[in-house]
Amino acid sequence: MSTALQSVVAEQPPGPDRWWSIGDRGPVVHTSNISMANKKTVYNEASFRALKGLEPVRQNPGMYTHVVHPLHIIQEAIDNAVDEALAGFGRKVVVTLFRDGSVEVADEGRGIPVGMHAEEGKHVVEMAFTMLHAGGKFNKEGSESAYVIAGGLHGVGVAVTNALSRRLEVTVYREGGKHELAFENGDIVQTLKSTKAKEFERRTGTVVRAWPDPKYFDSPNIPQGELEHLVRSKAYLLPGLTTVLRIESKDGFDEKTWTYKGGMPQYFDAMIGGRELAAPIFTGERYFDENPKEQSTEILPGEGAAWAIGFLAYGDTFTESHVNLIPTRSGGTHELGFRNGIFDALRAFMDTRSITPKGVKLVAEDMWSRACFTLSARIVRTQFHGQTKEKLTTKHAVRLLELCVRDAFELWLNAHPEDGKRIAELAVEQAMNRLRKGQKYERKKSSGVATLPGKLVDCASGDTSRNELFMVEGDSAGGSAKEARDKDTQAVLPLRGKVLNTMSKDSRTVLANKELQAIATAIGLDPHGFDDTPDLSGLRYGRIVVMTDADVDGGHIQALLLTFFFMHCPKLVEAGRLYVAQPPLFKIEVPSQGKNKPPRRVYCLDEEELDDALGLLRKEGVKEQSWEISRFKGLGEMSPEQLWDTTMNPDTRRLVQMRLDRDEIQRVRSTFELLMDAGEAEGRRNWMREHWRSVEADI
Repeated sequence: MSTALQSVVAEQPPGPDRWWSIGDRGPVVHTSNISMANKKTVYNEASFRALKGLEPVRQNPGMYTHVVHPLHIIQEAIDNAVDEALAGFGRKVVVTLFRDGSVEVADEGRGIPVGMHAEEGKHVVEMAFTMLHAGGKFNKEGSESAYVIAGGLHGVGVAVTNALSRRLEVTVYREGGKHELAFENGDIVQTLKSTKAKEFERRTGTVVRAWPDPKYFDSPNIPQGELEHLVRSKAYLLPGLTTVLRIESKDGFDEKTWTYKGGMPQYFDAMIGGRELAAPIFTGERYFDENPKEQSTEILPGEGAAWAIGFLAYGDTFTESHVNLIPTRSGGTHELGFRNGIFDALRAFMDTRSITPKGVKLVAEDMWSRACFTLSARIVRTQFHGQTKEKLTTKHAVRLLELCVRDAFELWLNAHPEDGKRIAELAVEQAMNRLRKGQKYERKKSSGVATLPGKLVDCASGDTSRNELFMVEGDSAGGSAKEARDKDTQAVLPLRGKVLNTMSKDSRTVLANKELQAIATAIGLDPHGFDDTPDLSGLRYGRIVVMTDADVDGGHIQALLLTFFFMHCPKLVEAGRLYVAQPPLFKIEVPSQGKNKPPRRVYCLDEEELDDALGLLRKEGVKEQSWEISRFKGLGEMSPEQLWDTTMNPDTRRLVQMRLDRDEIQRVRSTFELLMDAGEAEGRRNWMREHWRSVEADI
């Protein structure tokens, strides 16, 4: 432990251009502006560039799609095919995964228009695949509208697919003809070729086949399980639609076909997997033909939702939501409205029957911790957070879903009072458990029992042995961590800057600090000393993970947090609950080395690992300097997928467990005092003079 802290504090050896100071937030390194200046930098008119065509996508693919694997760029083509079926054109979508890594998506829709665009002077089908922010889904009203309900919002979907593919082929069946064109690396290599024949007179639709370029993705392989779930879910969500998944093998094609008439109830049954429910599922759908009386003109005709919800007495729950048949893995305003409406209905049912015990105030999480649901919303004017469309931000979706489900669920509860009571009893049981745990979080403050910190994004599971709390440096990294996390077992607590240096502070001073009080409340453990015997049964997480940037500031924050835990929560450390995440500092983009060695990405923890990795690449025969090395400035710079893969995924991450041996307590305290106590400036200065050669500077 002392070695870890020494390496953190001594990242910067003393020198003519840098120096240390000590304060309430611990040692701080100062660097002169002169030494940091890069006098070779030129900033003038020639510095400006205007990225054209698909160049922005290729330069920053993570801004337009997921880069862990290519599934999302294929999903763009699948969504287009399903949008045609949603609009009433075609009842079948076929997705084929070939052995060469390419994927083909074929539909029976109207076919992308192939004529010349009056203003752009290009074929419309060519514009769809080569121009950003060009598409047929912007106009949602009037007789000229091609789509009323659709997932398209930005007009960049299949253009991104094309930009990040080595080759892409398009075949359109329309107006009695077959129209073909092809692209390579985003550029057209086969201009539109049209063939008229009798066999094409009755056929319509679009066929897209893409070969994703591995250099843009961490892994070139499309996960077959996720692809199957995606294709199958479309059939559930649009009753009557047939979806087919064909996977090429050595012996031919393995084919699976799905057609469902039952819609959302059937989808829910498949997701629940035969587990026993505490009450029958509540399912329904409502779509507005005109503006409802309870709402202004914000809600448009055709908008609404279908849903199914059930409650489990025990076991893991699940939630799955979609907007216009696009999966919204991070939820959004439609989920918020759905949750509000369902909870308000249950609370009204309980109030009329006086089910809630005295002194118990029910909160939404009491009910939702035992709930499972599938939800499919249809919204005309969609707004999403980011191009990947995993979170809906359309404001009126909250009220829309409340109108859809609140009255319907309250009527259902009153029509099934015994089932309603069982659901209410589950919620009350969760509330009582919460209150019993809450007694262990009491603080000496006017409000009595402390509530959980507002910035805490908690996990859904009630199994504390599985749950993990990630303390993340800053809101930017916190946002990435929220999207990357496993919502069932991983909670995130963003920290605002550097916490108080608690080396020489007592417990009262520690709890007076809002940031540290939030940490203690979230964990469920009061600050204590080495000789105290606190009750650990109130701990809310099996692992507490300090996750900071792999730079000096991140190391400084890490040192301050470790000081807090070792000096004021030693029993937590002694129990083996405290961990430090090891995010990578470097990323190496390795180009393709022939058919058997596709492009890949290598993550390195530090410069030593970087040197080792480069040495291995040289031994493999990779051409010198053909690779590209980049350095992460912080966790917030990583995409959620990269953060999950490198730092949060239990299968691939690296965590260092902090340990405290009771026989080493005095030595540990002495080390912390030397490195973190404001009164030990002279001893710390002598230590740095002795050890500065053994550490590396990171400026």
